Amino acid sequence: MKRLFCFLVVAFIATGSAAYAQEVDSTAVVRTLTSEEDVTNEQIGDWVPSISLDTRFGYNHVIPGRTAGFGGDGLFLNVDGKISKHFSYSLCHRLFESIGEDVSVFDATDWVTLAFDVKGFSFSAGKDYVMLGSWEYDTYDWDSYFDMNTMFYNTFEGRQWGVTASWTNKSESSTFMVQATNSPFSESPMESNLYAYGVGWQGAWDWYESYWTFNMWEYAPGAFVKNIALGNMFYIGDVSIMADFMMRGTKFRSIFDDMSFTVMPAYEFCDRFRVFGKFGWERLRTNMFGDEPFDGTPFDESGAVMPDFLISGDDYLFYGAGFEYYPLKDNKDIRLHAAWASNNYTKRHGINIGLTWKFDVTKAISRLVSKRK
Repeated sequence: MKRLFCFLVVAFIATGSAAYAQEVDSTAVVRTLTSEEDVTNEQIGDWVPSISLDTRFGYNHVIPGRTAGFGGDGLFLNVDGKISKHFSYSLCHRLFESIGEDVSVFDATDWVTLAFDVKGFSFSAGKDYVMLGSWEYDTYDWDSYFDMNTMFYNTFEGRQWGVTASWTNKSESSTFMVQATNSPFSESPMESNLYAYGVGWQGAWDWYESYWTFNMWEYAPGAFVKNIALGNMFYIGDVSIMADFMMRGTKFRSIFDDMSFTVMPAYEFCDRFRVFGKFGWERLRTNMFGDEPFDGTPFDESGAVMPDFLISGDDYLFYGAGFEYYPLKDNKDIRLHAAWASNNYTKRHGINIGLTWKFDVTKAISRLVSKRK
């Protein structure tokens, strides 16, 4: 607790000092790189937020069985914008939902952050996802097909309050990050007094992107789950290959007790059609994020594709394939999809056919204003 307090004090002092130095004079002259003219921060600060409503709807059928029907996955409000040259904000909120342990007005908020960026450094605070080196975990919900994911992805509660600091080099090929948040094992914000710490590295080149992290999640006072996550993305022409590997344990000598490995190749052509496959393997010797140990019956009685729990020590294999199609030329606000998924536990097959729709509120308002003029 003392270390966390010292970390927060240093972070806030550094951020406050930098913010004061950069923002104290909003009319200070700024020399731009692309123009010979001088502009002021007030002129730069006329920012228009990006606002959208995202939703996904479809038909789901589980074979064998009678589990089937139409339904939606929710309605997300996304708001991104800038307050000034250095301050920006981001919000993603699930409308008309109540999920998670944050029993407040932020219960259904995936993230709400305020960030300060200057000279390669970035400091953010608010509710955000726990930093984790996995491209599967980093995927936006509407780009993920849940029966085709790891059990870790579907049970890990990563939306936590905290602070993050990062530095990006001049070539923007590497970003180094540190983070302190509430622990995923916390029962409620501002009460549990359990914390999570992480350090990470993201690399970006034409042929490869990395997302590696080392995490410590406090599950009892002074006791931590250690997690090493190595997310990798390879690019070969129009082909991309995601390869994630994670290992975790309560002690370093047991860090290989719980492991996840995921591979997802994809091929995109015409900028409107994408086909993909996915294969994953998990082995759990502990039940860190489930409610009760698995006794072999829940997935036999339920109609779901994914099991409720994994049997300790057994290999869990899951696999699937699908495609995505954008019917509008030069516009990705509408996407059609079809996906199939299965696993070696339930041996059921899930088929999902549907569409994703993004309603660009900012663009719609702009068009209305233009028509009135």
